[in-house]
Amino acid sequence: MISISNYGQTNETMENNNILLKEWTGPYGGVPAFDKMNIADVKSALEEGMRLNLLDIEAITKNLSAPTFENTIVPMEKAGKELTLVFTYYGILGGNLSSPEFRKIQGEMAPILSEFSSKISQNKELFQRIKTVFDNSLKTPLEADQQRVVQLTYEGFAMNGAELDEVKKARYAEINKELSTLYTNFSNNILADEENYVIYLTKDQLGGLSESMIKSAAKTASDKGQEGKYAITNTRSSMDPFLTYSTERALREKVWKTYYSRGDNGDQFDNNQNIVNILKLRKERVGLLGFDNYADWRLQNRMAKNPENAMQLMNAVWPAAIARVKEEVTDMQAIANANNHNITIEPWDYRYYAEKVRKQKYDLDSDEVKQYLQLDKLTQALFFVAGELFNYNFKPVPEGSVPVFQEDVKVWEVTNKTTGENIGLWYLDPYSRQGKRSGAWANTYRSYSTFDGKKNVLASNNSNFVKPAPGEPVLVSWDDATTFLHEFGHALHFFSAEVKYPTLNGGVRDYTEFQSQVLERWLSTDKVINQFLVHHKTGKPMPKELIAKIKQAATFNQGFSTTEYLASAIMDMKFHMADPSNIDADSFERETLTSMNMPKEVVMRHRTPHFGHVFSGEGYATAYYGYMWADVLTADTAEAFEEAPGGFYDKELAAKMIKYLFAPRNSTDPAEAYRNFRGRDANIEALMRDRGFPIPKK
Repeated sequence: MISISNYGQTNETMENNNILLKEWTGPYGGVPAFDKMNIADVKSALEEGMRLNLLDIEAITKNLSAPTFENTIVPMEKAGKELTLVFTYYGILGGNLSSPEFRKIQGEMAPILSEFSSKISQNKELFQRIKTVFDNSLKTPLEADQQRVVQLTYEGFAMNGAELDEVKKARYAEINKELSTLYTNFSNNILADEENYVIYLTKDQLGGLSESMIKSAAKTASDKGQEGKYAITNTRSSMDPFLTYSTERALREKVWKTYYSRGDNGDQFDNNQNIVNILKLRKERVGLLGFDNYADWRLQNRMAKNPENAMQLMNAVWPAAIARVKEEVTDMQAIANANNHNITIEPWDYRYYAEKVRKQKYDLDSDEVKQYLQLDKLTQALFFVAGELFNYNFKPVPEGSVPVFQEDVKVWEVTNKTTGENIGLWYLDPYSRQGKRSGAWANTYRSYSTFDGKKNVLASNNSNFVKPAPGEPVLVSWDDATTFLHEFGHALHFFSAEVKYPTLNGGVRDYTEFQSQVLERWLSTDKVINQFLVHHKTGKPMPKELIAKIKQAATFNQGFSTTEYLASAIMDMKFHMADPSNIDADSFERETLTSMNMPKEVVMRHRTPHFGHVFSGEGYATAYYGYMWADVLTADTAEAFEEAPGGFYDKELAAKMIKYLFAPRNSTDPAEAYRNFRGRDANIEALMRDRGFPIPKK
């Protein structure tokens, strides 16, 4: 292991030669040199970036002047710019282009990066300066945004052990180091199971599958050297439509079990022991700070404030969700019986028979809907909504003018429609591929700030749509289209930032999902449907009768979707409130779900052994409930738009939403920001109405 103190042996030549450390050049305020990044440069770039960052911190702590905002907090906001550049490339290589070679570097560097982080978060002299600025600000308040930066900085350090004694600090740092390795292993194990398990079908096993899905599966198999076969990969984007349409029940069971067993196969990629080790270390670490459990520590600065408030919300919705599942299963079983299928509904049957119920109850065929959901048109729909609400224009950049890390990635310039001012660039990486993590997410390569010269935004959206056969359109499900808007909501949150200091671009986890969830609502607005949801062959807009069916079926299958999500969110909280001393992850999951009366026909959306949100890092640990917390705000905001004179395109309300809920990022307390927008707190009743659930009696 290379100690950080020895990094000084690297020299200026390396910094000049290593592209990952170089300041971005070119148009649009400078852009990442994705076309020149090389895995061989990663390790040395990280090492040099850490060295330079520590020198920045040392300059702050050696300042003999009394600590002030200007001589302590401002240079902290500037510190580590080279390392920030490196992490942009590191994130792409880990999330979008992972390889065995890169994973080896990840494994080696994880504990070193953790040590580096501890050297800053536990720097006694640095924290003393921060604390002095914080204490002084309580007596003589600073400007509002500066006060918020100081508060967030101080709380961040205090929450991470800055006030511990030296013995406890050392153990705290050691725990973080151990956890960093476990998180990397957990994440790579999921990726390994997604890559290693592929189910190949023959022509006589394609019953029920659409023409476009068959063509995509054939192309995937061909790309993997299995010409003449059809590949179902171990990802949600491949699994979900197969379970919905395949008439081959035995194959549905196989695909379902393969997908939901990721990280749980008792082999070298099994994650169960990693889970136990993570839980034990997290509890020990917060114990050093005087907390009984990880959940109490984590939620202290979230909107929920404590795990009890989060559980109260989830427990209020849970009974209605599982009751609805019972109704849905009854409807599905009736169809199975009527067709003499002689089965009892199992988890691998749920999507298949739910689709048949949808057809029977609403005469709505999901595959028919899919014919109107083309990825290219949906992308144009995103731009339309951004133009109407945010006054943004999206224009493709000339090909080759901005480097990309993979040929399928496309880039657009984002400008203000009225002034022409550049807001930034939007990158889209739409397709699944080997080495790309599953799911959909948004990234920022550069965030907005003005304190050190105005910075425009470089943001990206990443999806895992199955790449079509040449010349074929990408047709997606209504759920996938909703997710596409959801992730774009995150990008719009990045683009609309109006903050001076980088720290204020951070988010409060149970609030930042609001901005993305609320954007989903524009998919079903008439303006989007009539202009962009057109048939991929005829070009004709979606018929009014089909639109009516979609809207009538808006609350269909809410039992399934709410229960699978809530089971994951509740399990996340329960794991972190339990004593992990003698815990067995598999048994704890099973026994806890049984005690909750989890319907046997539904499984957690993310079973624990592949719950990357929670165990690949700490972003969503005891925070997965945040999607529902944010959805309370979303449902309440949707009702505000429904009541507005201009509906979902009401200019006055949209401007108010951007002013109070998007632009401030974390410069305002989220609860206060929402009250500024709505004039009151949100309540659960809007959420229950939205899902078609009975409103709980007070």
